[in-house]
Amino acid sequence: MKRIVSALVTLAVLAALAIVTRTSEHGVKAVYAQNGCNLATLNGNYGFSIAGFLAHSSGGHGSTNFPFAGEGLGNFDGAGNFTATFAYSFNGTSSTDTSYSATYIVNSDCTGSLTATPGSGGDNFAFVIVSGGAEILATDVNQGATYDIDLKKQ
Repeated sequence: MKRIVSALVTLAVLAALAIVTRTSEHGVKAVYAQNGCNLATLNGNYGFSIAGFLAHSSGGHGSTNFPFAGEGLGNFDGAGNFTATFAYSFNGTSSTDTSYSATYIVNSDCTGSLTATPGSGGDNFAFVIVSGGAEILATDVNQGATYDIDLKKQ
């Protein structure tokens, strides 16, 4: 009896492996990064939101990480320049009409970087372009900052 059950289990496992192997050959397509991005992929106005934390002196109050959030409107010129105006709240203190300017590079695999123009007081970001340029997901790469930006083409 044990031999029959063992033989049936072995047969079932082999059948399952054959089905999975056959299905995986035809049913799962390889996914590749979008190719062909360049500076001109980013062109026009993008609305954006910012959320995360910034490191700052605790002032004797414990934590050194404080919430930071904002929203604004930015413009990519298609030639490597980005400008934006935004409002933000940092640990309960808010500011409106804050300016930011940067240069950007775009790699052919649709990744890139945004580097603040000297004097703009802004941070630097690594990003990925998704949906053919309709959206950009970015992360601050400055020390002491932990926040993300989601930019959506208008």
